[in-house]
Amino acid sequence: MRLIKQKGRDYGDKEYFKFLVVVPNKLIHKLGWKGGEDLEANVKDSKLVIKEG
Repeated sequence: MRLIKQKGRDYGDKEYFKFLVVVPNKLIHKLGWKGGEDLEANVKDSKLVIKEG
């Protein structure tokens, strides 16, 4: 997997970024997820946990 940082916008003299996590197709297929689904994210024991919303 890969974490991608993208510049979202400039506001005044500040830059704002968004981050994308690229999940391999085989994991998406195993989970039965489809594009456009709402997901929930939490941090537990210093780990990112993502689940269907």
